[in-house]
Formats: sequence, structure tokens, C-alpha cells
Amino acid sequence: MLLALPAGCSPTLPASWGPKGRATHRVMVNSTRHPSIRSDPSLPRLHRMQWVKVLGGVVGAAALVGLGIILGHFAIPKGANVPTPSVSQDLDLEILETVMQQLDANRIRENLRELSREPHLASSPRDEALVQFLLQRWQDPESGLDSAEAPAYEVLLSFPSQEQPNLVTVVGPTGGVLFSCRQSEENLTGEQAGPDVIPPYAAYAPPGTPQGLLVYANRGTEEDFLSLHTQGITLEGTIALTRYGGAGRGAKAVNAAKYGVAGVLVYTDPADINDGQSFANETFPNSWGLPPSGVERGSYFEYFGDPLTPYLPANPSSFRLDPNAAPGFPPIPTQPIGFDDAKILLCNLQGTLAPDAWQGALGCDYKLGPGFRSDGDFPADSQVNVSVHNRLELRNSSNVLGIIRGAVEPDRYVLYGNHRDSWVHGAVDPSSGTAVILELSRVLGTLLKKGTWRPRRSIVFASWGAEEFGLIGSTEFTEEFFSKLQERTVAYINVDISVFANATLRAQGTPPVQSVIFAAAKQIPAPNPVGLSIYDNWIRYSNRSSTAYGLVPSLGSLGAGSDYAPFIHFLGISSMDIAYTYDRSKTSARIYPTYHTAFDTFGYVDKFVDPGFSSHQAVARTAGSVLLRLSDSLFLPLNVSDYGETLRSFLQAAQQNLEGLLEQHGISLGPLVTAVEKFEGAAAALDQHISALQKGSPDPLQVRMLNDQLMLLERTFLNPRAFPEERYYSHVLWAPRTGSVATFPGLANACSRAMDTGLGSAAWAEVQRQLSILVVALEGAAATLRPVADL
Repeated sequence: MLLALPAGCSPTLPASWGPKGRATHRVMVNSTRHPSIRSDPSLPRLHRMQWVKVLGGVVGAAALVGLGIILGHFAIPKGANVPTPSVSQDLDLEILETVMQQLDANRIRENLRELSREPHLASSPRDEALVQFLLQRWQDPESGLDSAEAPAYEVLLSFPSQEQPNLVTVVGPTGGVLFSCRQSEENLTGEQAGPDVIPPYAAYAPPGTPQGLLVYANRGTEEDFLSLHTQGITLEGTIALTRYGGAGRGAKAVNAAKYGVAGVLVYTDPADINDGQSFANETFPNSWGLPPSGVERGSYFEYFGDPLTPYLPANPSSFRLDPNAAPGFPPIPTQPIGFDDAKILLCNLQGTLAPDAWQGALGCDYKLGPGFRSDGDFPADSQVNVSVHNRLELRNSSNVLGIIRGAVEPDRYVLYGNHRDSWVHGAVDPSSGTAVILELSRVLGTLLKKGTWRPRRSIVFASWGAEEFGLIGSTEFTEEFFSKLQERTVAYINVDISVFANATLRAQGTPPVQSVIFAAAKQIPAPNPVGLSIYDNWIRYSNRSSTAYGLVPSLGSLGAGSDYAPFIHFLGISSMDIAYTYDRSKTSARIYPTYHTAFDTFGYVDKFVDPGFSSHQAVARTAGSVLLRLSDSLFLPLNVSDYGETLRSFLQAAQQNLEGLLEQHGISLGPLVTAVEKFEGAAAALDQHISALQKGSPDPLQVRMLNDQLMLLERTFLNPRAFPEERYYSHVLWAPRTGSVATFPGLANACSRAMDTGLGSAAWAEVQRQLSILVVALEGAAATLRPVADL
């Protein structure tokens, strides 16, 4: 990989990223767990187009120097009106400024109006119509891209039954129904009803009709259920009422099942989303608050990607797991409800008063149960019945890819993506991001068609399918093109929800992308207050002290909340997520209030989230500037030295919190200290090398080799055997951390598990293994940054 031209380098972007064409194809899956599993009657038989190879081997030093020109020549479609490529092509600041000026807030607004006009659940007719809408935009003769296509995958999705709607009831001692929770949200604006509005449900929750006494289990974490058990509260056979937050959706059911709970209800407490406001006149459509009938839908599948084809693309020929044995589905029936219904259930509970931290804003004292109090609305021995009739279906779901081929390095890709599917109208999630990507691609496509610009590297715009069910479209794409993407992808930019609210920029990413985001944000005016840059406004709301730069905005880390997850955790590609968000000092909302409900509409965004769409425009400019800097700069604007701060902070946390304990078990942090120092030294030396090259007239091959070092650094932190209990998580710095110490996740988690075990236990052996994994990864990263001739 340290050779002048990496293995697998080809001169052009492939003519096709995946299968095209639609032919009648039926897939039947039998399931006893989900007896109503079905298949889409019109699944396509996918086939693959042959990729086009244009350039053969080039021999000799003269050919190497001219390599960029040759590559660029063959990458450009014949007859295209484009500038003559130069191997020294660099970021054109005039083009950058032109793009910034042409990004239009009104166009973004109209994009959003069209995208959110109807519900577009994954694989629905409206979702497929939006596939065609995107293709039409990206194939437009005046503002389109070089090519666009919509490869599809056959994936397992979960839907509520239309014939037997899910229902939560209170059943009296004689079996009569005393109360029924709403099966749909209140139709407040005329957009919450209709055949295309999917009723609230927990995707992938199994069917069943458990019935039992109600208990309140706070957020449904392991600690919450342990607390109930420790207090002597009987959990076996009960129905647990939990609230969103604290634990993942599916984890609530997993934790509950460990204690014999028969079914789970989940609601959003107004204390967590509305700053305590719960009355109808305080919430949407009178404010941006969640109405009492609002219900957050969501996937309860534990992993990401298609449930039946882990590590394989969900093509017709791929091996599929048996749905009855596939891991990751919730073990017990689960159903979300609105907080107006949760209030009736929770405020009638008997038993011990819940701790202060478990209280909420429903206007009563929260008690733990089990069962209802005798002086309430229901007889004391009344029970709650949870009837879930979800079914699994194999459906066709498409990604849409729009490609601009690079002029000089067409075999280096900058990816910019967002998902397309939503639970209902999805104006904020995800259509605010899609509205931005459409405007940015229009501006770039227009310049492309006019012949005034073509990027140095290739740009791939992506509209991912079925993200809401578990990042499915993006994960299948990374599985299908694993090697090619690892070898050639410079970075991945994710803009999912582009605007949560209109106060400040919020960015998350791996350390090397910090500098390019900062550079972009410093050059763009903030929508408010006037006179500040986005960077200057951002630092007012969220900042940290950097040993290298002083006070800087805080760059968040990437979890698995959107389509960046497979790129960073599975492929090791430098990634980021960019959005505008709210002032944390003015609200405690964990996310924008109408998240995943039928109230997330165009009118909601237009009136409450971003009137005037200036924050959408700010995100378009920021993401667009980052995109152009990554695709056009001669030297990749990835600062690997910024990883040093992260490694040093992780090391210091381990030394302060774990070193004494580790020494008691004969484990030394010395090798880790040395590895961090080696990385810091190699990064500093590479910075000096870059500065020297920038001052001179570097050979194109020198630039290429250097850029490959910057691009490939993130891959060195991958170890597919580091976390065998996890799926797709291979990055030893950003895997999920369950331990309490803010250090390297593998080390933190292993120490947490070993804490109560004896000397010489297998748990402490795992601590030593994790430490060795870290040392090898950091030494490998340092080796990647050293001069390529130093083998």
C-alpha cells in the first residue's frame, strides 16, 4: 500500500456502482417467529454491468510524471466541455466563492416542500417516486451530473399489520377493555391521517399479545431493571413502561427480557423533549413542542445493515440467515405510545414512589408498580395488554448515486450522502438534508455543464435507502464495494438532518477532518448574529481548550446514529456529520420534538425550525465548502496531527483512572505511552514534509504518495478481530464504549468487565489483549505516516 500507485488503482470511476434493471423476481421466506413474513411481489432480479477499464499500464518515469493528465483525459466523457486538466490543479477560490453565492435558500425551501409533500417510508411507492425524482435532477441536461443510477437491494423490513393494527389496552378483572391507547396520532394539520401515514410501531419487534401488571422502569437501562429487582419488585410476566433516552430502543426490550418482562411500552416524556410542557395549547401547532399524541417511531433492531445478510450485500444471490435464528431482533413484543396515554397509565400506578431522577413532567408522582392503585381510574387488579402484529417483508430498496468524475484523480472519491426514507413526511429527518444535497448538486452540476469547473477528484452524491430501519442502504453499499471504497475513498460527508434548529453549527467527525471544517466555517457568514462567521458563532455555543490551537469549537465524535457509521466503523474512512442545531442553554430537548412523528412536516420547519431557511443555506455552504476543499485541493486538507490530541487525552485518562489497577495485575501502560509518542513524532514529521512540499514545486507523484498517507491513516486503526461481540465495529478508537473511563474503548470496556474478577482471570487476559491491539494499531499508524521509502 506504500507504493507509488496503490494496488487496485484504476484510471476511471466505474461506469456502474451496482446492479441495474428490474425483472420480476419473487423471494419467499418462511418464519415461525414472524408468521406473516411476506415478500414484495415485484422484487427485481439484479444484474451487474461490466465495469469499463480505459487505461492500461504506463511505463517509465516520464509517464509517471504525466499520470494525472492521462487519468483525467480518460475520465472525462467524450465531447464534454470542460477545462483542460492540470496535474497541479488546486482549489479555485473564485469557483468556491461562486458556489457559495449561488446556493439559494428559496430553492432549498422548495426542495423541502416537494420532498416532504407525502409520507415516504422505505420501499413505499412515494419512496420509489423520489428515487426517480433524484435521478431526474441528477440527469438534467443543464444542471445534472456526469451520471446517475439507482442500484437496489433486497432487504428485510418490518411493518405493522393493516388487518390487525397494534393496540395497547387496559383489561379489567373480567376481561373487559377499560381503556385503549390511541392507534394513530391526532390529525392536527390534516397531514396526520391517510393510508400512507404508517401508524406508530416498533420496527422489528416480534408479534405477540402479552398481558400483565404494569411496572414503570424509567429509561429501561440495565441499571433501571436491576434497581427494580433489587427493591423486590416482581418483574416476571409484567409489562414495563419505559421512556425514550438512556438506552437504545432495542436495548430496552433486551434488558427487560432478562428479568422476565413480557412486553415493553415506550413513550417520550415531556420533561425530556418539551422542557416540561405537556398541554395541547403549549405544543404543535402552537409551538415546536411535541403534541400529547405524538409517538416516536423507530427501528428496534440491534445492529445496522440488512438483518439477514451481515457482511454481504443484500443481492438475490447472497446467503441469507434464517429469520427465526437471526440475532438482533427485540426478544419480546414492544410498542411506542404517546405521552397523553402514558400519563393515564403511569399516573394510576401503585407502589413505591420512583426516585427523583425517574420523575417526569406528566403532572403526577411517578410510582413503580406493579399494578394500578385501588383509588384510581381502574380496578387494582387490572392488567395491560400489548397486542403487536408486526410482520417482516423482503422489499426492494434503492440507493441513488450521482457521480462527477474527477479531472486529475478520478480514482479518488469524495462521498457526500444522506438517506432519503422517512417514517412519515420527514421534513426535518431526513428531507432537510436531501433538500440541501439537491441544491448543492444543482449548483455544481450547472458549473459542470457550462464547462467552467470539474473537480480534481471524483465526487459521489448518495441518497441512501432504508436508513430508518438500520442504516441499510449505506451499509449494503459498503459491503458490496468494500475493497474499492477502502482503497480509493478520501472522506465521507454526511448531512442527514441538516437543521435541528437555527442557533449554531454542530459538527461531528474524526480528528483529521476538524481542520477542513474549521477552515470552511471561518469563511462563511453566520445567519445570526450578523457580523460573525459560522466559526465565530459556533465557538460561542460549544468549545473546548486545545493544546495546539487554544479555544476552538467542539467537534463531536461519531457513534452510529446515521449513515456515516459503516464508513468509519467498518471501512475506516475519515467521516463527518454536519448540521445546524439549537442553543443547549435554552432547551433540554434530547432532539427536535417532533422527531419520527407525523408532525415532522414542511409547515413545522417553515414556521418553527428555520423560517427563511437561512440555516439550511448555512449548512449547504459549509458542507459545500468542505466538499470542494476535499475534492479540489492539491494537498488533501486532512490534518493527521489532530489525532495526537485525541490519543494523548485517551492516554491521560487511562493513566489517571486505570494505571494503578492495571499495575496490580501486572499490566503496564508503558508500551502504549511509547506508541502514542511514536505517532506524535511521525505526525509532526509529516507536517514538516507537507510544508516543505507546499513551498516548492512538488512532483505529482510525491503529492499522490503524500495524499495517500493522509487518506489511509484512518484505516490503520481498524482491527476486525478487536471486538468479536460487535458487528461492523472494527475501529479501535471509536467503537462503542461501555466502560466509565473516557479512554480507548476496548481498554475501557475490558477493564470494566474485569474489575470484579481475580488475578489471572480470563477477563484480565482480555485487558492485556486489548492493550496489545491498541499498541499495534498506533505503531501501524505511525509507520503509515513515515516516509514511504522507510519500510
